[in-house]
Amino acid sequence: MYLKHLSRDLPASLVVFLVALPLCLGIAVASEASPIAGIVSGVIGGVVVGFLSGSQLSVSGPAAGLTAVVATAITSLPSYEVFLTSVVLAGAFQVVFGLLRAGIVGYYFPSSVIKGMLAAIGLILILKEIPHALGFDDDYLGNQTFLQSNDHNTFSAILAALSDIKPGAVLLCLFSLGLIYAFDHRKAKALPVVKFIPGTLMGVVGGLVLNLAFLHWVPGWAMTGENLVQLPDIRNMGDLVSELSYPDFGALALPEVWMTALIIALIASIESLLSIEATDKLDPKRRDTPTNRELRAQGIGNITAGLVGGIPVTAVIVRSSANIAAGGQTKVSAIAHGLLLAILVVAVPDVLNLIPFASLAAVLFVVGFKLTKPKLFIGMYRKGWSSFLPFIVTVVAILRTDLLVGISIGLVVGFFFVIKSNYRRSIVFAEHKNNYLIKLNSNVTYLNRAVLSEYLQRVPDNSELLIDVSRTEFIDPDIRETLEEFVGFAPMRNIVVSYHGEFLNPSKK
Repeated sequence: MYLKHLSRDLPASLVVFLVALPLCLGIAVASEASPIAGIVSGVIGGVVVGFLSGSQLSVSGPAAGLTAVVATAITSLPSYEVFLTSVVLAGAFQVVFGLLRAGIVGYYFPSSVIKGMLAAIGLILILKEIPHALGFDDDYLGNQTFLQSNDHNTFSAILAALSDIKPGAVLLCLFSLGLIYAFDHRKAKALPVVKFIPGTLMGVVGGLVLNLAFLHWVPGWAMTGENLVQLPDIRNMGDLVSELSYPDFGALALPEVWMTALIIALIASIESLLSIEATDKLDPKRRDTPTNRELRAQGIGNITAGLVGGIPVTAVIVRSSANIAAGGQTKVSAIAHGLLLAILVVAVPDVLNLIPFASLAAVLFVVGFKLTKPKLFIGMYRKGWSSFLPFIVTVVAILRTDLLVGISIGLVVGFFFVIKSNYRRSIVFAEHKNNYLIKLNSNVTYLNRAVLSEYLQRVPDNSELLIDVSRTEFIDPDIRETLEEFVGFAPMRNIVVSYHGEFLNPSKK
């Protein structure tokens, strides 16, 4: 299965590596950790979690959604080694969540909210990469929060970039976009030589080469310094190992270590389940990822990360969608991207440090557009307000806050419509002349009590009522009590009540 897809998985892994590399570095620095910690977690997310996960396309690594929590923990706990103890415990909590089958929560996220999350992330990628495309690289690549650490927000950063446009960055981005389009075009893919080469890979390589040309012929347009990927100075595996940190298990007696671990475990688990659900929706083959296995895989990944000095990992939709866009077919692409992180940052750091952020921005533009195509908005609108409103609220909330806060707001709206939909669907009311029918469907909970009372009030005096509970598997005690009270007082109103099914049968209580 895996060998026959190598021709597509390996090129895709290189694309994911190029996207993941600056993300790992940026998220680590934003989390108050060392860049090495981000690389370590990127490797573990790719190799360890990729191997254990049941997902074929999901990619794990350091997550922007955990940045604030991790930064707070690192600065408030006694030392970084104590923080690593919390990361190990967080992983253990996740393994327990998986064993307790808590992954079932992932199946209860409304589809409209998941699609809203995808659309919002797509828009964020596009908006956040505009400054990088213009040469304003004051924020780390892949940041997904509205408020940035550089005193800008998503929109003010764009305005700041527009006030100081670097022509070289614009040309690099446009050139990379052109190469991506050309190599991904169906006519190009018909050529044997180009068939398995992702356009996104050629976009980055082309941008690197063009920037070298600028350095030689038009130095004023060349991207240098902060406009390029900046790897820590690691020349061999010995340098990498010497930079690793290890947990201080003597801190297990500290309550704040356990509380931090629980918070990280909960947020990382929710973000992973959301990303897995979203990735499954993007999967062209519509494969279904076992969520409990995913929690266990993420837990083992975080235990490993904590043991060797990394920051927490989760399944990440940006890297996963980049994997899908590059043509990844199996988990080999995720595992291989982790191996590339481990090898190339040591083997060819000087080459990687030549990659301009403007070209990487072009890659994320493409990924973002594929997540938030106009037809997605049109399709959700056509489904009606019960689907469109949770969708658009999720989009706006994520754009104005961050992923987890926005999703929480979207879930509240989504669950409101779910409850509203089930509010009347569980009970059917019909009338014909002076005969009335109230039919209870499979499961009727206390949430349906108000609508049941409304229907019972519409039954007039001197009429006949049939209560059909023949197919009802569960009747909430509040519903049963409401029906019993009505039946008890019906003779006083000259209402003849009959029923199909034994809703007074003790076996149904």
